[in-house]
Amino acid sequence: MKVIIKKILWGLGAVIGILIIFAVWYGIKASSEIKKLTPIETGQLTDSIYTIKDSFVNIYFVKSGNSYVVIDGGNSIDGIKAGLVKLNICPDSVVAILLTHTDGDHINAISIFPKAVIYMSKQEEQMINGETPRFLFVKNRKFKRPYNLLEDNQVIELLGLKIRGILVPGHTPGSMCYLINDTFLFTGDALSLKDGKIARFNQFFNMDSETAAKSMEKLTNFLKAQYIFTAHHGISRDYRNAVSK
Repeated sequence: MKVIIKKILWGLGAVIGILIIFAVWYGIKASSEIKKLTPIETGQLTDSIYTIKDSFVNIYFVKSGNSYVVIDGGNSIDGIKAGLVKLNICPDSVVAILLTHTDGDHINAISIFPKAVIYMSKQEEQMINGETPRFLFVKNRKFKRPYNLLEDNQVIELLGLKIRGILVPGHTPGSMCYLINDTFLFTGDALSLKDGKIARFNQFFNMDSETAAKSMEKLTNFLKAQYIFTAHHGISRDYRNAVSK
């Protein structure tokens, strides 16, 4: 019996050791890849669009009247609070948050906006209800507040803004971009910008990079689009040039 117990303990020790080594490797690799991200600084981008740089990610505010629709929820509460002070934006003036997906760096600060209604794609719900892990056995955290689910190409109106959700699976199964007033395209982690051109997002963070590459094609034929706003790689003010090959 003692021999069996020893073998079991040795086996458990080996598994735990492997997991620790893997966790250390993953942390080092993730930190290295995060350093490659190039978010832009907090500030006003157009007459109606503002951004907050929260560590390595941008969230965006679209103003209509005295209220705002926000794209994504930020990486940290302190980072978003500091940005709100700098932009002189009251959290209560945010009426909606459009989530491109539910990774932590896009949802960690949604509690700052207590009056905001949350939207995301129907396919992304699997990432927060325990159905689909983000990586191995690691899952995205559940929401503590209600949310609304959008279908692919569904159009909603908020604050007089026409908002179209475009499903772009790959980074996560339910990643969604938002085209506002046919002009402003918010892409989340669906793509990056390199030398003014759209490019694949960092494959280390994608759940399915090949599907993500195919999804990018859905974002290249918006006739009236002028701007692209990414979560980690800045913006383009020349949509047509950015999507041209």
